[in-house]
Amino acid sequence: MRRLASFFLALYLASCSGPYMGKDLFGADEFVLDSYKIREGKLSILEMEGYSVAELGDEDLEEYQDRIHEDDVLRIFLYHPKRHDIVQAVSEIGNSIGYQVVGGEISLPDISSVKVEGLTLGEAKKKIEDHYARHIQDMEVFVTYKDRIVRKVELAGLVSVPSVPVDGKIRLFDVLSKARVPTDANLFKSYVARDGALLPVDLNRLLKEGDMSQNIVMRGGDKIYIAEPSAASLMVMGEVARERVISLPSGFMSLRHALAEAGGIPFTGDRSYIQVIRGNICKPKIYTLSWEHVIHLPNDSLLLMPGDIVFVAAKPITEWNRFISQLLPAFGGIEFIGKQCGSWGIFVP
Repeated sequence: MRRLASFFLALYLASCSGPYMGKDLFGADEFVLDSYKIREGKLSILEMEGYSVAELGDEDLEEYQDRIHEDDVLRIFLYHPKRHDIVQAVSEIGNSIGYQVVGGEISLPDISSVKVEGLTLGEAKKKIEDHYARHIQDMEVFVTYKDRIVRKVELAGLVSVPSVPVDGKIRLFDVLSKARVPTDANLFKSYVARDGALLPVDLNRLLKEGDMSQNIVMRGGDKIYIAEPSAASLMVMGEVARERVISLPSGFMSLRHALAEAGGIPFTGDRSYIQVIRGNICKPKIYTLSWEHVIHLPNDSLLLMPGDIVFVAAKPITEWNRFISQLLPAFGGIEFIGKQCGSWGIFVP
């Protein structure tokens, strides 16, 4: 009977799903400090996840003048009181086919090629006048666009338009307004890319909190991706009404809100052991909190982030009741075998 009791005790201990009780646990004070970091937004959360994040520069927020690019076609007119021949020749070409930027340069009658790529229209006008001044004094130049490739921002994901043109003044908020981003989009996982690199922009702070420090000026070739609501999530497990995965469109959620989404903690749950498992599964950071923390601390002091697992342990009596309920069929089987063996003349201690 002692061996049988030892077997049942081992089975009971193996079946328990209690809280982790190691030495490397963190308490509510550490969880609150980390919540302050989460409250700072996406960039702080990424740093907590181990990513190196840069900051926006002043130039990202400054408007810029539109500049001439390769393959743009310019319309150029001249004025000179005496050289009507050159004025007419330049005007005819400008009206018919224009002056295309090839290799960064344009070719005009009677002067060498002029490099105009990267210049504003005003700068190009001055440079062409300087070239003519070497041969003809008092030549006045007028430069406009005849045709050009439209510079635009490309959009993907949960958006209604594939692109929005830029002009050196349009900003991120305006582009997102034109794209009609849905209210439930996952702004934490959405991003803005420029020249193959992600920009350190927090779309949630811009759209939900009105933080204009994130409202950068958009440039041609920028790419914006708007993620679906479930792109970032956390899990609530253990003794809750409904174990579930919860989407985090803003990149964070209060612990109280997460427990409410899971239907709360039933009477079988141990409210003194609410654990949050965060980080790498091989070496996670585990916090232990109680129901007193949940109901008395402010919501923004107990914040969860993407990838977190909330685990609510079962009460010891709950584990014992489940253990007994699992054993009852086994005891019934043992009693049946004992009766059968007795009828066969076999003694079972």
